[in-house]
Amino acid sequence: MAPLDGLRVLDLTMWRPGPYATQLLAQLGADVIKVEPPGGEPMRMFRDHFDVLNRHKRSMVLDLKSEVGLARCRELAGDAEVFVEGFRPGVADRLGVGHGVLRELNPGLVYCSVSGYGAEGPLADVPGHDINYRAYAAAMPPDAVSPEADELPIADMSAATMAAFAITAACLKARATGVGDRIDLGMADVLAHWVGTVPEATRRSGAGPVPGYGVYPAKDGRKITLGVVSEDRLWAATCRALGIGEHADVPFAERLGRIGELDAAVTAAVGKLTGAEAIERLTEAGAPVAPVLSRAEMLGLGHFAQRRIQAEGPVRTTVHPPLPEGPVAELDEHRGQGWGRLTD
Repeated sequence: MAPLDGLRVLDLTMWRPGPYATQLLAQLGADVIKVEPPGGEPMRMFRDHFDVLNRHKRSMVLDLKSEVGLARCRELAGDAEVFVEGFRPGVADRLGVGHGVLRELNPGLVYCSVSGYGAEGPLADVPGHDINYRAYAAAMPPDAVSPEADELPIADMSAATMAAFAITAACLKARATGVGDRIDLGMADVLAHWVGTVPEATRRSGAGPVPGYGVYPAKDGRKITLGVVSEDRLWAATCRALGIGEHADVPFAERLGRIGELDAAVTAAVGKLTGAEAIERLTEAGAPVAPVLSRAEMLGLGHFAQRRIQAEGPVRTTVHPPLPEGPVAELDEHRGQGWGRLTD
């Protein structure tokens, strides 16, 4: 049995944030019914995206604009523990599946709404996508450029992860008290909170925040990253591995006053090595180093393959492990089914 075995989740979300949130729950054993509109979720046209976000879920087509479809959705919600929707604020109410209506049917229901800017506030009705949420949340660098198609959608993924966490917490309370909750989660809110936890820089050094923390190009064009912060032993290991041992014993407080000079020394030393040479030397020395990998290189890396990250998700549990990689439901494959009957 997985940790969330038996948790009933009715999922009316589409595209990425909501489906990833419910996928995280499904991977840990939740019984997820994915309700799709007639014709299916548009993301089905992009199966390389859709499939990785919708494993371990059932698919059921319901037309919420019809009496039959709406009645069936409410029936399922009446026996669910979790209801997740990703409509623009106000749409779920107009469709007849808003929080107020469903709470009357099921007082213990945890109702989660995932939207761009949340259900309330001056920006609530403003349309947007990942790049807009990052911009409003000050989560883009001043020299930001238009993203490539394969850029990680930080707002989408962070909000989805936060939603899964909030849902799980609310379910614990609901199971103890019999009283559900309404989770109003704005994607921009999550990033704004994250950004607010990081002090704003008062000056720019032209290097990383401290010497030995940043991205460094090797002589063959590859890039490596170093993650030295305050640890004197990691700084010393880095310097000795790179052949700049004369700087190895500089204490942290002094390094902060010599950021430009010392980081330039690290940059020059890495630039004399190939990426592979730099990684090998620094790794053997016990320095915090990592290569900058492409997606293909990451997928082929033995570490993630051994930990079965793509197949089983990022959550590792020992006593109650997550479900293994499973099938993706075809559109409306589970029409007529109720809770507790998934047999993939």
